[in-house]
Amino acid sequence: MAGTQCADELSLVIITGLSGAGKSQAMKCFEDLGFFCIDNLPPALVSKFAELCKQASGQVKQVALVMDIRGGTFFDDILRALSELEEQGTRYKILFLEASDETLVKRFKETRRKHPLASEGGVLKGIREERRRLEVIRGRAHFVIDTSGLTPLQLKEQITKLFAENSVQRLFITVMSFGFKYGLPLDADLVFDARFLPNPYYVEELKSLPGTDSRVRSYVLRFPVTRKFLSKVHALIQFLIPYFIAEGKTQLTIAIGCTGGQHRSVVIADELARLMSEQHPDVRTEHRDLEREVKREAGTVGR
Repeated sequence: MAGTQCADELSLVIITGLSGAGKSQAMKCFEDLGFFCIDNLPPALVSKFAELCKQASGQVKQVALVMDIRGGTFFDDILRALSELEEQGTRYKILFLEASDETLVKRFKETRRKHPLASEGGVLKGIREERRRLEVIRGRAHFVIDTSGLTPLQLKEQITKLFAENSVQRLFITVMSFGFKYGLPLDADLVFDARFLPNPYYVEELKSLPGTDSRVRSYVLRFPVTRKFLSKVHALIQFLIPYFIAEGKTQLTIAIGCTGGQHRSVVIADELARLMSEQHPDVRTEHRDLEREVKREAGTVGR
């Protein structure tokens, strides 16, 4: 009975198919869905790996494994590996990716990669031999996706529909404060400039305090222009989020900047994250330059 319960806790997806059909892209999609992913695992190790996952006290519940012809003779063990999974009561699904010969040849020429089964210059011959060798596993597949005419986003949409188990795609949001004098954050998707807001730096008792201090927070938020700015930024982001999700975006970084990244941007970032967390569970804050500015101020006093 305990073994059955463990089996129910582990969801295993085996990604296989033709070389160049998009298995690497598919693995990225599964990573975005929260799966633990391993590329090119020898089939002989699959059942042992599944047992390890079950012993991990539920920490690993969704696993995606890429197994293909790159494994050489090891790949011939895949049918035996599937039988072992069934014997131990592990649920699994097989996703098989394929594409037309013309599409695969074009992709290999564009990437200038050698087909695993091709002799020198024999890409098409290698593709046809691989297709023949994979006939049996293709017949065992639960899902077959032809990627010939698909963009990476369209492939992701298909995989999400098949394996997201009706859950809403999650968007992980980071609200970051920063100082313009230290440069723009390279990973920011949206940047807002808070330098027009009243500056606590010019208030003697607040100058050396960080924006996380309640006194600085109260000062910045007491101005109507601050509250209006927050309201408009929050409304804009709320409007954009559904479109980001529909586009397949899984991470969003919102950057709020002021001069040094110590006062205004910190307050606005914290307050914006608080407002957004009421509707979005995956919101975190990051104050990129707060510690740097505090250390700089301390160094100035020391001199």
